[in-house]
Amino acid sequence: MSPSTSKRPTCATCLRAASACICRWIAPVETQAALLVLQHPLEVHNAKNSARLLHLSVAGSELAVGETFDAAQLEALLHAGGRKPVLLYPDTAGDPLLPAPPAWQGLPAGEVRLVVLDATWRKSRKMLYLNPALQRLPRLALMDVAPSNYRIRKAHAPHQLSSLEAAALALGQLEGDPEACRPLLEAFGGFVQQQAAYDPHLNRS
Repeated sequence: MSPSTSKRPTCATCLRAASACICRWIAPVETQAALLVLQHPLEVHNAKNSARLLHLSVAGSELAVGETFDAAQLEALLHAGGRKPVLLYPDTAGDPLLPAPPAWQGLPAGEVRLVVLDATWRKSRKMLYLNPALQRLPRLALMDVAPSNYRIRKAHAPHQLSSLEAAALALGQLEGDPEACRPLLEAFGGFVQQQAAYDPHLNRS
């Protein structure tokens, strides 16, 4: 095989091309709350996706890829270690296809598993529809959300966040310390800057 047709070297950690490795932005963070990221398959190879950086940064986190999960597998992921899962997801009270979730009862962070759906808004709704176990989870709503720094992907509103931003804010909320995950947000800024460097249209500002 000639050099021109050989595969590019890939980083074994972040799973990106070595030339686009994001491992320098890994920001090790330990939280009392556990983290589970359920990633839609279409996001796995999206260069602008932040979920793997989130997973690599939060100690003990789990990342599972799928759109429809095996019910037993999903239950095991949600309740591993006896944790109480809570879904980070907006209110869907006006959606006739989804039952109202149970009320979220504030628990100590050490008893909680934060569940994050890593997908576009449309795909995350489909994941919710296809996995009844997720529909049955109480929801966690974010408070005091500032405009997103996710300028490398199109958002429909200023307060729509990346998976990393949303999870960092939610974990800080669960920990009772908004600064607990500040390193994640700072690392995200570097990640965004790196990705923007590959797109001249994003560097005109």
